[in-house]
Amino acid sequence: VLFLAYFAMQVIYARRKFKISPPETAGHPEFERIFRAQANCSEYFPIFISLLWVAGIFFHQGVAAVCGLLYLHTRLKYFQGYTVAAQGRLGPLYASAWLLWLLVGLALAGLLAHFLWP
Repeated sequence: VLFLAYFAMQVIYARRKFKISPPETAGHPEFERIFRAQANCSEYFPIFISLLWVAGIFFHQGVAAVCGLLYLHTRLKYFQGYTVAAQGRLGPLYASAWLLWLLVGLALAGLLAHFLWP
């Protein structure tokens, strides 16, 4: 939640800096990159939280927590890279996608172990 608040605050600061009033989302290219980075991170947050929760409950809390911390770190790097240049988001984007797929695998393994092998 703190990450989402940080990203939202960056959009507010950018709106003030470039004089772009809500609900407008177009204007200076730097503002548009900050806005898109915040929106992209917000869109994936429910998926991340759900996978983290299921993997932590059904697989292993420690492993899920490490994956969660790595995911948050890559999303912060994604946001920072995207605000500088659109190409700066690609490395962290691939890393965060890989971590989401890892959480999917952990969640599925935990669910299968819990419900199929008593």
